[in-house]
Amino acid sequence: MRKEDLIITIDGPAGSGKSTIANQLAQRLDGRRLDTGAMYRAFAFEAVSRDIEEHPRELIHLAASFTLSIDADGRLFVGEKDVTDAIRTPDISSWASKISVIPEVRSALVPIQRRLALPGPTVTEGRDQGTVVFPDAPVKFFLTASPEARARRRHEELTAKGTVIAFERVLADQIERDARDENRAVAPLKRAADAILVDTTEMTIAQVVDFLMEKITAVID
Repeated sequence: MRKEDLIITIDGPAGSGKSTIANQLAQRLDGRRLDTGAMYRAFAFEAVSRDIEEHPRELIHLAASFTLSIDADGRLFVGEKDVTDAIRTPDISSWASKISVIPEVRSALVPIQRRLALPGPTVTEGRDQGTVVFPDAPVKFFLTASPEARARRRHEELTAKGTVIAFERVLADQIERDARDENRAVAPLKRAADAILVDTTEMTIAQVVDFLMEKITAVID
């Protein structure tokens, strides 16, 4: 397989390590990482900026003309506005999960994801990459971990960025988001039939990356 055509999908719930692992895999492959969760956060951020986050009709209208781009440094832009840092808050994450259940929003973002993924090699991570966006990807993974481990990782990440928030709230928000993502009617969070399941609860990042690289190498060699 040509590296330019290689797409590797990583799906899983929040806190399973998708972002960090996808980033390290992309570096190992001399490719790039596509953070699709950030795209939904960017849409939610724009919706909140326009004060339409609770108005489905306006959200659908916004989706029809929504534009996203990623520069050479991996920064995310909505139009000309750099939203890379602004979207990483619990509030925006929560709105992204709520808004992403709207079929028209998902339909608008899927072609953007497919366009930005090529040329590869690209490691794309989210919740429906292996099931909906790239169902024919040659290598698929589904990462998971215990709820407590995932909440702890998320809490540490937020604390490191200066966000003061109780662990109990992070865990509660995560449980609520998991239920919403798993039970939504459109593109629910689930493991693709041909995705390799990896439980990262007791694994270090390095161990997970090494394991995934072994699987990838077996396919592309």
